[in-house]
Amino acid sequence: MITEENQIILNNQQLHGRDFLTLADYTKDEISHLLDLADYVKKQKKNGIAFEPLKGKTLGMIFEKSSTRTRVSFEAGIYQLGGMGIFLSSKDIQIGRGETIADTAQVLSGYLDGIMIRTFSQESVEELAEYASIPVINGLTDTYHPCQVLADLQTVKEVKGVLQGVKLVYIGDGNNMAHSLMLGAALMGMELVVVAPKGYQPDPVITEKASKLAEQHDAKISVVDEPVDAVKGADVVYTDVWASMGQESEQAKRELAFKGYQVNEELLSLANPDVTFMHCLPAHRGEEVTAGVIDGKNSVVFQQAENRLHAQKALMTALMG
Repeated sequence: MITEENQIILNNQQLHGRDFLTLADYTKDEISHLLDLADYVKKQKKNGIAFEPLKGKTLGMIFEKSSTRTRVSFEAGIYQLGGMGIFLSSKDIQIGRGETIADTAQVLSGYLDGIMIRTFSQESVEELAEYASIPVINGLTDTYHPCQVLADLQTVKEVKGVLQGVKLVYIGDGNNMAHSLMLGAALMGMELVVVAPKGYQPDPVITEKASKLAEQHDAKISVVDEPVDAVKGADVVYTDVWASMGQESEQAKRELAFKGYQVNEELLSLANPDVTFMHCLPAHRGEEVTAGVIDGKNSVVFQQAENRLHAQKALMTALMG
């Protein structure tokens, strides 16, 4: 008899050995499978049932950008799956001292079963994946944050029951979060409105890519600069910090540019009565969001943060199992 666990592992065969660089590299069915698997591994953990398909496997975790959630969720996740993780900072590897990414990729491929990298340049991640013979997972770049959005999709599905047709309004910088949310929403048939001031809107090339995906999946992607009209009818309102890591010198300038884009009680009241508030964290209370919203009854930010663990466990299981 085929158990639920065995069926999931069989379904993973189509994803085994793949890289996870952007959501656009995956089909709607493949993302749906990852979300189903994330639900399964979450249920197993909540029920205290061991799920260890990665026994004997090792994940290398390259961090050129530090993080709380990314490091802890991947390191705990690979351990819970029966494997182990090796933390590699920029001080631990030779890339920062002149070794090429191609050489590093080939060396690590001989030692590891998978690589997660959190860095600045998307091009560096793509070059690493090109030369590595093992799966490479994009833990974050300045352009994309696909692991976060995989967890976000899991959270929206848990709270709303569906993804298709859900209206999500993202208010803030048109950054890596906005880019990956556009791709994820387009694939899953959602309506996404990105609200950002002019000069801080998403990359037009990525917006165009997301719009083309949206046409294929009965989704809708739009970019506007007026938050009040945008949030009307919203099922989910999402925001992020105004100045991301590496942009600290722009803090004062960005505070001026984003004045009027704070998610506060007044703005949230214009959305649907059962609106859900989301934030990828870390948050700056009093800047992009008020304490009353992020700590209020509509907020699911800690459920969302926990789902990083489950979504990434599903991803590692599928790619490395």
